[in-house]
Amino acid sequence: MKSRQIPEDVYDIIIIGGGPAGFTAGQYASRAMLKVLLIEGSLTLSQVTITDLVENYPGIPEPVSGLELHDRFKRQASGFGLPTRSEDVISIIKVQLSDPALNKIENRTVDGWEIRTNCNTYYALSIIIATGASWQKLGIPGEETFLGKGVSFCATCDAPFYKNRDVVVIGGGDAAVKEAIYLTKFAGKVTIVHRRDRLRATGILRKMAFANNKIDFAWNSAPEAILGDDFVTGVKIRNVKTPDDYRVIQADGIFLFIGLKPNTEVVRGIVELDNNGYILADSNMMTSERSIFSCGDCIKKLLRQIVTACGDGATAAFSAQLYVEALKGETYGDFSSD
Repeated sequence: MKSRQIPEDVYDIIIIGGGPAGFTAGQYASRAMLKVLLIEGSLTLSQVTITDLVENYPGIPEPVSGLELHDRFKRQASGFGLPTRSEDVISIIKVQLSDPALNKIENRTVDGWEIRTNCNTYYALSIIIATGASWQKLGIPGEETFLGKGVSFCATCDAPFYKNRDVVVIGGGDAAVKEAIYLTKFAGKVTIVHRRDRLRATGILRKMAFANNKIDFAWNSAPEAILGDDFVTGVKIRNVKTPDDYRVIQADGIFLFIGLKPNTEVVRGIVELDNNGYILADSNMMTSERSIFSCGDCIKKLLRQIVTACGDGATAAFSAQLYVEALKGETYGDFSSD
């Protein structure tokens, strides 16, 4: 295979997303001596940064804050030479890049990507999408009105504002229960509103919640409206088994943890997504576009945890490395440059 000289202003890999998956991919790509750039959104936060404590990350026996763990990921990747930009990606466009080593003789071009942000335009041979996911909204009256005025998606950020006050947590999964437990350090009372008659959270979290005398439960209930004047005063809930049964829970804060929505709009129409908007990637983190790889919470998978995101990121980086090396004629890997 003839070696190809790629233009100097073209990156081998551009990683979009600055969470655990993105920084792990960046670390592995940088260690492989590839020309790589990580773009982390200027207006978005990785889910790990708003996590109170991480106590199940292998090799770190003592609980660590999500923000500190994120900083460790970033510092370690930067130590291997990973450059980062705090910009928001606006579009990704497939382009043909002129190859100066071959163009004079064969009039050849190289497949690549144009990545436009709110500040710059970049070019890359491959892309790793690590954009993560964001908390879903309820879509009920009062939710948008009281954002920042009693409605929150981050207990770690806002819990201190509710010292000795009553709050409500919407949801019954790991995140909801974990945040409810954290809120009891500040709030006088925490009520978990869940549409089923049992929690979905893992056993240890359920046990901790049931043992906490500051936590009450509103079972088989769904929120109908968030109430308030200048700030939240409560939430109206409906019993899902007896639809005409409504009641109001008085509260100063409403914390929403009802699931995640993947941040994948930037690749909609470029790679294949499932019905919920998650990127479909194979075990090598390859998407339906052979030069785009994906990892972390934005892909369709069984378990969304920091540790699985890191594993995804390492795999995505190695797959992208094989692709780029094959494109340049520098490897006998599984990827072909044809």
